[in-house]
Amino acid sequence: MRRHVVFTALLSGLLILLAVQVAEAIPAFARKYQFSCSTCHQPVPRLKPFGEAFAARGFRLEDPSQEPVRATYDVGDPLLRLMRELPLAIRVEGYAAGGSKEALQNDAQWPWAFKLLSGGQISQTISYYFYFIIEKGHGGGLEDAWIQLNSIFKLPIDLTVGQFQVCDPLFKRELRLERFDYQIFKTHVGEAGVDLTYDRGLIAGWDFPGGFESVLQLVNGNGIGMADDWDNFDRDAYKNVSYRLAKSFKKGRVGLFTYWGKEKGASGFNNRTYYIGPDMVVDFNDRLQLNAQYLERRDDNPFFQDRNDRDWKTRGGFVELIYLPVGPDGRWSIAGLYNKVSSDDPNARYESASGTLGYLLARNVRLTVDVGKEFERGGVLGSVGLVTAF
Repeated sequence: MRRHVVFTALLSGLLILLAVQVAEAIPAFARKYQFSCSTCHQPVPRLKPFGEAFAARGFRLEDPSQEPVRATYDVGDPLLRLMRELPLAIRVEGYAAGGSKEALQNDAQWPWAFKLLSGGQISQTISYYFYFIIEKGHGGGLEDAWIQLNSIFKLPIDLTVGQFQVCDPLFKRELRLERFDYQIFKTHVGEAGVDLTYDRGLIAGWDFPGGFESVLQLVNGNGIGMADDWDNFDRDAYKNVSYRLAKSFKKGRVGLFTYWGKEKGASGFNNRTYYIGPDMVVDFNDRLQLNAQYLERRDDNPFFQDRNDRDWKTRGGFVELIYLPVGPDGRWSIAGLYNKVSSDDPNARYESASGTLGYLLARNVRLTVDVGKEFERGGVLGSVGLVTAF
């Protein structure tokens, strides 16, 4: 009987979602350059190598002469690049969900997330990007919000200042195809505020000959919460540092990530956090890709006690396999994701496996079917949904 109810709820949700009329507009960059979404994505929101390079250059083409003249006003001032229109885009996603997990109801989750995005060029070497999000019915706020300066002082160094995800140089959570997340990036240990998701600070990136990429980050180490009574975003005087070195190959890349941080708790005692671990991407061909991440984490006092005689160990990562049955420009996508996190803190332990089937109803509208199981927390989760951007 329960299975029948779940199936009926998912089917009803699917029919509702298919009946939604999708706007005929296309995302901001595609409008500006008059490109198809498939120029950068395969499928949305996952980026192709061309899309990754376009974003790394500050949302500009490699050849400056190909930049559309119609996109800016010529005001006779070489120091001013004035956009004719403010580039805006909207991303909406919603689901019909159900499962056997305790306290989970058959649920219409529409809209699950609404994002208002903007990004573009302020000058020849300066760009910006932000999005405002309303998620899970909560009040809205800014998540990504940064200014990017390319080729500072004509050196091969790019600098990003603002708020962003520390894990972005590894794998971008916002671009994954699955509803299940990359759990190791979100994991908290004890009362420590450190994880590898959103934080405020700066990123410096530069490339070496031979396909080597280098990224240095300096961040507050306590997320993107509100400022305190003294107007400080950082709750202590410490800054956290991460460094990643990666090597690109014709068929993928390998990288090594390190992170060191120190945090002062409300008790007055400190906790030191360390991360280290490799990441890997293997492109078997244009249809099949393997992504893998492993991280070791150490905290020396995550509960901020007056005495702590041992390190708290946390280790884990994920393996993701993405298959495009009819190629990168086809409508179908299949993704599998396995997460495993073990920790001395029982609340940080996690294990899950999920599969995601995607189909493009339009180039910027993706129908998704997700099924997964959380082993540590129990229960099977399933959903049918739409992800669209316009």
